[in-house]
Amino acid sequence: MTIQGIHHVQITIPVGQENTARAFYCNLLGLTEIPKPETLRGRGGLWLQVGAQEVHVGTEDGVNRRATKAHIAYEVDALTPWRTRLNNAGIEVIDSIPIAGYDRIECRDPFGNRVEINQRLKQ
Repeated sequence: MTIQGIHHVQITIPVGQENTARAFYCNLLGLTEIPKPETLRGRGGLWLQVGAQEVHVGTEDGVNRRATKAHIAYEVDALTPWRTRLNNAGIEVIDSIPIAGYDRIECRDPFGNRVEINQRLKQ
């Protein structure tokens, strides 16, 4: 009996903000929206494909997303173009605390969720 991997992670956005989430996650970050099961469609939110994993974007109000360290870290092949793309979209980008083997930046999505973007450095 072992855990075999991560099926999905979930973040939340305010109720009714799916179009803003699509603009950020699908249009700006380039993630692909995937269909939610029929039984869950009435609950709001959207699901995204990220490589072999999924990010589920649920809806809930009354959450201070800026007060948490919770986040998803996306791995990219080139960090500089991402910094430029986010800056050009008016997103404030900051350098993350350094860790060996990675170049890292972070920002907040339109709802305050922390977004980390990492590039693995060549050894």
